[in-house]
Amino acid sequence: MKKWKKILWVYIVLLALAIVTMYSLRKSQPRRQVVRDLPEIEKEGILRMTTEYSPTSYYIEGDSVLGFQYELCQAIAKVSGLEIQLNLEMNLQKSFQDLESGKCDVIARNIPITSENKEHYLFTDPIWFDKQVLVQRTEKANGGIKPIHNQLLLGSKTLYLPKGSPALLRIQNLEQEIGDTIYTYEDELYSDEQLIIMVAKGDIDFAVCDQQIAEKMKKRFPEIDISTDISFTQLQSWAVRKGSPILLDSLNSWLKRVKTGDDFKKTFQNHYKKK
Repeated sequence: MKKWKKILWVYIVLLALAIVTMYSLRKSQPRRQVVRDLPEIEKEGILRMTTEYSPTSYYIEGDSVLGFQYELCQAIAKVSGLEIQLNLEMNLQKSFQDLESGKCDVIARNIPITSENKEHYLFTDPIWFDKQVLVQRTEKANGGIKPIHNQLLLGSKTLYLPKGSPALLRIQNLEQEIGDTIYTYEDELYSDEQLIIMVAKGDIDFAVCDQQIAEKMKKRFPEIDISTDISFTQLQSWAVRKGSPILLDSLNSWLKRVKTGDDFKKTFQNHYKKK
């Protein structure tokens, strides 16, 4: 009986090792991306783009659709002659999955260019610069508690950020730098704007968001403090598949034409700088 028990345990251990090995091999396999570049897109006549629904990227006001990313996509439609099919997706990781599967051809939203992202995707020339900041309440709005202005004091704190936010990697690196644990909560439902509102109302204490968005939201919610940087200045670009180099070159050309026009500056000012 003891002999059979030993044999059974050996089989269990071997099975566990086999499962772990299979999982590791699966993780190490390169991501499969659909083959769809500019020739295929031009043949169909439709450029599939994905952005997020937010007060800066894409939103509805009355009978009009507005937003910086939305208007930039429409400008691309004019210079490219392609029909734009614009889909909405709040989760950045899901957007990357849609890109790989061919559901979309371009992710048009704030995407910092990181070394990890560059391994799997191609990025356009920078559209603008941004960085992540800590969003918290001011001393006056937080019962006399002073805001954190030193990253060393973030140890043991819980920071909220949207699911799939590139800021997560920066926070993990920051943990190593300060030698302490920083807890994070990735919210699957809310974007930067909603998390900032939650901070302002006292529902949560800290959020990590893009500086451009935080500056715009501070005009609506002066009770928030956004003076503490989490990351250095980062390049913000759109993403395409690794297998779409022709599309990338064309996008860079189209974006260059759009950015040199007066409308681009006005659009940016309207959605990020306007009071």
